[in-house]
Amino acid sequence: MKSKYDVDSDLKEDINDEEMYELVKEAQREALERAAREKGNPTKKHVIPKWLFWLITTIFLFSSFSFFFEIYSIPAIEFLKTSARLSADENIQLYKKSVVTISTDDSKGTGFSISSDGKILTNYHVIEGNERVIVAFPEEGMFIAEVVEIFPEIDLALLTIDSENLPYLQLSNQSKILKDEPIVFIGNPLHFHGIVNEGRILDYTQLIDWQDMVVMIKAPVYRGNSGSPVLNEDGQVIGVVFATMKHEDYGKVGLFIPIQEFFNKIEMTN
Repeated sequence: MKSKYDVDSDLKEDINDEEMYELVKEAQREALERAAREKGNPTKKHVIPKWLFWLITTIFLFSSFSFFFEIYSIPAIEFLKTSARLSADENIQLYKKSVVTISTDDSKGTGFSISSDGKILTNYHVIEGNERVIVAFPEEGMFIAEVVEIFPEIDLALLTIDSENLPYLQLSNQSKILKDEPIVFIGNPLHFHGIVNEGRILDYTQLIDWQDMVVMIKAPVYRGNSGSPVLNEDGQVIGVVFATMKHEDYGKVGLFIPIQEFFNKIEMTN
């Protein structure tokens, strides 16, 4: 699923310690450079002292990054603060109940309930190679889900679980995505669960080897966000996050599949 803009659709993999260490170093460097610019001082090369290196290592071993992130105000983890702010909204709290964690033997991703009787929508690449996966709701608990429909050409998959009276999200019937439209999306980025973030619509784009157009968003999309529902201001799902890419005009952007493409595929199979 590569395009001329270097699409990264492998958001299903958890970030490892080495990658997180590099992320920390890069984010710290950006924070220091920004602070220097704000003070009107020229940027200087900063070398991480040994004691700081071992502090980072210790923090990684105990999987507790929050203390370090708070001290250094690392921009890459600002999404946690944003999530906490957005999650105070009662509507967001309701939406989060329908967003699930999908786990296979070697990956983790996001999905969301689209009916009260157990239909779950996610990315195809999250469940690829599996006939059954584990689905965990925030409140309803864990279920074994069966993969019942796959649409590899638009990177979507439909799962079902044996349950009733489940929370679910409403799918939007709007056929056109508007530029600069504000959106929120909910998922399980990195090692976290139920993270809410916000952004805005940039534009449609055409990927190589894709027949259908996808939508670019300016938003902090990370690994684990694959399968995250993209919600409009009315709380309706307008798309599904599946990748990021570096765009020649917009820089790093998130990508989502318009929900209308899912409707089109369902109509074709029925």
